[in-house]
Amino acid sequence: MAAANVQRTTTSDPAPTRRKLSGPQKAAILFLCLGEKRGSALMQQLDDDEIQRVTRAMSGLGSISSETVEQVLSDFVEGMTNGGGVVGSFAVAENLLRSLLPGDQVEGILKDIRGPLKERDLWARFSGLSENVIANYLKGEHEQTVAAILTNVRTDVTAKVLPLLGPEKMNSVVERMIRMEAVPHHMMRQIEESLQSDIINAGAQPTATEQHQRMADLFNKLDRGAFDAMAPALEATIPDAFMAIKAKMFTFEDLVKLEPMDLARIMRGVPGNTLPTALRGASQDARDAFLNALPGRSRDMLVEEMESMGPVRRRDVNAAQTLMLDYARQLADEDQIRLPIGDDEDEVY
Repeated sequence: MAAANVQRTTTSDPAPTRRKLSGPQKAAILFLCLGEKRGSALMQQLDDDEIQRVTRAMSGLGSISSETVEQVLSDFVEGMTNGGGVVGSFAVAENLLRSLLPGDQVEGILKDIRGPLKERDLWARFSGLSENVIANYLKGEHEQTVAAILTNVRTDVTAKVLPLLGPEKMNSVVERMIRMEAVPHHMMRQIEESLQSDIINAGAQPTATEQHQRMADLFNKLDRGAFDAMAPALEATIPDAFMAIKAKMFTFEDLVKLEPMDLARIMRGVPGNTLPTALRGASQDARDAFLNALPGRSRDMLVEEMESMGPVRRRDVNAAQTLMLDYARQLADEDQIRLPIGDDEDEVY
């Protein structure tokens, strides 16, 4: 009952899933909306590096909804309420470049972009396979090869695959992923050949900080039981790297660091009995912080519902807490709240 009352207070606040865009992607959408003539004139004001970044983003943009277009252009054009969607493609990007740059310079930019686009498509297709198919494929591979592969796979997919490898192999693979440095080109070629795809040179490898952030994102999505089981071993074998990763993680307990109004917004926006279920598995300090962010009547009703729920399974608690974390990230992506971790990515328009 309490969760339902909490939720009803914000039924007018829709929470649509929106595509998160980087600065260059937003710039690419702007150029597409301007068209080739105006876009060319504007792009002439950019330097070569900026042109390449925008072109790379435009080439992989795909279909963009009208709602996203309106959101990106809201700072540039007043009253754009009926704008249509746009489609970014390699051909569109090439035509735009050829209208403002010499042919040899265009060829140089496009040659550099073609390879990474094909490589990204390879790993996107591999990430789209069933986690069981991926896990079965990886079980026969050496841990270092598995680490190299999973470093290129989406973190949400990797989080599902790792537990299927078994505890011993999972721990070894995760440790190797944390330690991962630049993968030799010939090794990546062999891996891509084994995946029966085009042979593409390995792209730029992430820095240690970027790899730590990626592992933090992975651990945030990993089953809590699996993470707790491997944590002691990682703390013993790679304490410094593991502590750096933990510092970048955003957990359910971190929600209490939000401003009370932001915390209340998250609580009001989650459906059904998500909130009382999530709080049943929280620490007493976290539970108190959540309750204190609510008005008196809503707080009393929430406490009453938590007390009347009966036993709650750990996996249900994990699912409820994950849902609240995902909703918090969604609100942060929409700039409706600010998460108490990291710095916003610099954006270029």
